[in-house]
Amino acid sequence: MSDQPARWSRASVYPDMWADPQEDPRNNEGPAPDGELATLHDFLTNYRLTLRMKCEGLDAGQLARRSVPPSTMSLLGLLRHLAEVERDWRNWIGDGDPLPKLYGEGGADFEAAVADQAEVDAAYRALEREQAATDAALARHPDPGERVGKDGIAVRELLVHRIEEYARHCGHADLLRERIDGRVGQ
Repeated sequence: MSDQPARWSRASVYPDMWADPQEDPRNNEGPAPDGELATLHDFLTNYRLTLRMKCEGLDAGQLARRSVPPSTMSLLGLLRHLAEVERDWRNWIGDGDPLPKLYGEGGADFEAAVADQAEVDAAYRALEREQAATDAALARHPDPGERVGKDGIAVRELLVHRIEEYARHCGHADLLRERIDGRVGQ
């Protein structure tokens, strides 16, 4: 008998999916968004939803469970890390002094992700707050070619980089979730 969980999916229509189409909040029936910014925002929104879906139904201990030694990666760590990078992106947009780190220097976003419901709740609140603040900062710049911040980075590049960051970490979340309880699906 193995201590590894059996692979499973809640989906019944397409067993390789996370959820059935009628229950999937990412399911966008109808035409794709019009325009570059709307398309980029749609992809970002769907990756954000995917990350939350990978975390749903887990307790604090499961969310804080590390992948494999010596990695410090966990789903809770990913939530904290993405809150931290949302704040970092705002530093790229602005011209003022950088905002302080949320969790400290180095890998504190992952290393200090502990199995405590208060920590989980705080991580979700921080992520929502930082996402909203970065979204609001970028909304003031509707031209994707506009260059912002001290380094003159294009708004388009910031949006694509955000999508890339969430997409990469959703891949990590896939593996972390499967290791925790065997649930699979895109």
